[in-house]
Amino acid sequence: MTNSKDNDITTGTNNVFEDLGFKDAAERQTKTRLAFAVNELLKARKIKQREIAELLGIPQPKVSALKNYRLDQFSVERLMEFLTALNHDVEIMIRPRHTTGVGHIAVLAVQ
Repeated sequence: MTNSKDNDITTGTNNVFEDLGFKDAAERQTKTRLAFAVNELLKARKIKQREIAELLGIPQPKVSALKNYRLDQFSVERLMEFLTALNHDVEIMIRPRHTTGVGHIAVLAVQ
């Protein structure tokens, strides 16, 4: 016999870090999305970590951290700099919110 609590479904937000209760959820999600874009570009180039380190201007151990999404040692700004080093533009758009409540940060990738 199943307990009704076992069947309860909780609808999450669009931010897994917020769902997990992280106070810096927006920053974590932003960093993750930026790092994903960087890692996808690096994967497409099919280059070694040593070459990546030289291209991005970071030591090889930080390349490993980036590829494994250990992002505590990278700022949002630094991740955006990586994207520009990989020949991509980064645009920041600020616009009024059309609904009530706190605004949000989104990272959208155009391929």
